[in-house]
Amino acid sequence: MAQFNTGPKIYNLFPRLVGYMSKWVEHYDRIAAMGFDWLYINPFHYPGFSGSLYAPKDYYDFNPIFADKSSSVPPMVQLQNAMSEARKRGIKVMMDLVINHTAKDHPFVKLHPDWYELNEKGEVKSPGAWDGGNYIEWGDLAEINNAHSPDKKNLWAYWKELVEFYIAKGVDGFRADAAYQVPAELWSYLIEAGRKKNKDVRFFAESLGCSPEQTLALGEAGFDYLFNSSKYWNFQEDWLLRQYNQTREVAPSIAFPESHDTPRLAYEYQNNIALIKQRIVFTAFFSTGWMVPLGTEYGFKNKTDVVNTYPKDWEDVNYDISGLITGINETRSKYRIFNEECPIEIVHNDNWANIICMLKTSLNGKEKALIIINKDPFNRQRLFYGDLGGVIGSKPGGKIVDLSFEHPMPDVSASQFEYMLNPSDIRILYTSL
Repeated sequence: MAQFNTGPKIYNLFPRLVGYMSKWVEHYDRIAAMGFDWLYINPFHYPGFSGSLYAPKDYYDFNPIFADKSSSVPPMVQLQNAMSEARKRGIKVMMDLVINHTAKDHPFVKLHPDWYELNEKGEVKSPGAWDGGNYIEWGDLAEINNAHSPDKKNLWAYWKELVEFYIAKGVDGFRADAAYQVPAELWSYLIEAGRKKNKDVRFFAESLGCSPEQTLALGEAGFDYLFNSSKYWNFQEDWLLRQYNQTREVAPSIAFPESHDTPRLAYEYQNNIALIKQRIVFTAFFSTGWMVPLGTEYGFKNKTDVVNTYPKDWEDVNYDISGLITGINETRSKYRIFNEECPIEIVHNDNWANIICMLKTSLNGKEKALIIINKDPFNRQRLFYGDLGGVIGSKPGGKIVDLSFEHPMPDVSASQFEYMLNPSDIRILYTSL
């Protein structure tokens, strides 16, 4: 057992791809065998007219594609059974908490219109976003006015009761959807209430696209974890490390190589397995926690859809990298440095156009890890250091270990180091002080 707190290793079981809650359990042994300790389930609530998972119409009823109404077991008990089976395997369960909007046909639109944002016509407003030069309105959604509702007291009390209800039913954590679109004061209120109900409950902020000020506010509200943007980094620009170093003392973060919102790696990288593995390993060792969605291990190519994905869309195995993912989780669990939001700096090398070297230092200063990435997906690239020990900061006579998953070097010289990286190669060199 690790003598430190391990970061969350999250598996996103996208429920539309699996179906009934009783079917979720069929995946648990495989998920546990890969070393995951958290299960994230997208919204299972009864949806509005669009059928979208993220358009809740009733937070206390269940989507009929997840709740088996022909069963003698009540739907809520079906959920509790599914969560109980996960915990038997050492896996905690996180649900989505969608409180920035409801379905447009939620009963509250008529019962509590003052809980919503209104447009210039006095009608309930639908949220939207700019896509290039076009504004896209999500007409199936109604935007909640959490900040300025004239009935804010009762609105916030409703969200508090919702959090407390699902904690009582056995939920271990909440992923706050579009957390920055909800006032930090409300999150603070809900997190405090949740921890009074269960001191061990965890809150995860879906914070992509946040400004530094919004991120700081979420951290100060009490979120245990934020999600970072490492998936989108091109290994060149400085924005990721600037973001990371600005926020790492606010709250630890979680990286992901793909998600239910993004294209699949197998599709994005056209089955280039070396490039796919590079992205997976990089995100797995970038920050405190990491997450992969259902199908990453099998090379699924089809992007999941919150409206149109069904169990019939389950894909044949394209490739199986379960072993790599298992190895990643085992390695993460052995070393403190891979479970912390520790300082990261770019280390110069003489082939900087093609190779990036990132040095991580544990918070106690006793561990170092050099992550070496060949940015070239087509060619081998040479890395040379005249004094690797000086670069990585190992102690005199200290051992440097290659923790890489592809052809690890049995011996790593702390002095003159020369290595030919394969296309898209990623290597992890580790030393303890």
